[in-house]
Amino acid sequence: MNIINKYILLLPIVFVLSATTVFAVSSDTLTILFVGDLMQHEAQIKAAKRENGVYDYSNCFKHVKSYIRSCDIAVANLEVTLGGPPYKGYPTFSAPDEYLFAIRDAGFDVLMTANNHCLDRGALGLRRTINMLDSMKIKRAGTYINAEDRIHNYPLLVEKKGFRIVFLNATYGTNGISVKEPNIVNYIDRQQLKYDIMKARLMKPDVIIAFMHWGEEYKTTPSSNEIELAQWLIGMGVDHVIGAHPHVIQPVSVIGDTVKPQKHLIVFSLGNYISNMSARHTDGGLSVKLFFKKVNGITRLLFYEKSLVWTSRPILNCKSDFILYPSDIDAKYLNNNEKQRMNRYIKDANEILDKKIPVLNADKNEKKESKCLHKRK
Repeated sequence: MNIINKYILLLPIVFVLSATTVFAVSSDTLTILFVGDLMQHEAQIKAAKRENGVYDYSNCFKHVKSYIRSCDIAVANLEVTLGGPPYKGYPTFSAPDEYLFAIRDAGFDVLMTANNHCLDRGALGLRRTINMLDSMKIKRAGTYINAEDRIHNYPLLVEKKGFRIVFLNATYGTNGISVKEPNIVNYIDRQQLKYDIMKARLMKPDVIIAFMHWGEEYKTTPSSNEIELAQWLIGMGVDHVIGAHPHVIQPVSVIGDTVKPQKHLIVFSLGNYISNMSARHTDGGLSVKLFFKKVNGITRLLFYEKSLVWTSRPILNCKSDFILYPSDIDAKYLNNNEKQRMNRYIKDANEILDKKIPVLNADKNEKKESKCLHKRK
């Protein structure tokens, strides 16, 4: 298999690392993994249901678990509610609690909850999702039971190995469903984002990362609105921007800051991590692993690593489960149908990632103010 394993060095000294290079992560280096949408369509729920009525997702992440767990912090977009039964897929998602157990067991530490499906089960679904995450000690950002919850828990500060990482999360909308007081959903509102970024900076973090639920579905390139908003966020003080929602991957950009020797990573869309989507470009996703190190007291992004995942469905694997495969999976695990579809996805993904996005330097955009439009289902 052809692995997408690209290392970009962001320090003045350049090392060339091959795809087979093993990077020895030292104790003063922090790794953060970002993956896209954790979905549960109707077919996935049915596939996970066993004869005794319980749901079993243990096979879904078994081939990616070691990679997820090798990271210091693993972050994903939770594109479902945990609203309780009856369990449903699109268009109003409510996944079994066992799905969350499997997500935690796979190694995810932080889940982003501000997305267009977070109100699919109304206020009860929002609250129950938050309570489930809290009961399992999974850190969260994006939705809140009330103002007190948001004040105490947002922006989300995660401390690991002496690093202070702050996460922001907001969505373009919630499919026309209005949030009801006292519940709160973080929407993409620039005035509110300014306040949140200011609060984040006062927390004295080493890194601020914004996870944005934005963009147009099924488009493999970001619009000028997302490009401009990403630059605006960085101009306001965000260090790196990660995107989700289109259900397909989009290119990755690194922009410089001429004011200080810093680089900013923009991942416009990670695509689906696991889902029942089968249309071209939607049956896989992008994982991005960031490597940070403190250099002379300043936290730097050393480089990042891109890798691809692909979801095999029962109709392809002749098994009962949806199974995630990394792009470097041993071919012995795949049948001919799976190989063909996975190779097609990897080829398409390579072509998408090779596209260059015209992004200005961050400092040129600091004072720009323009309305950002976002499309929704």
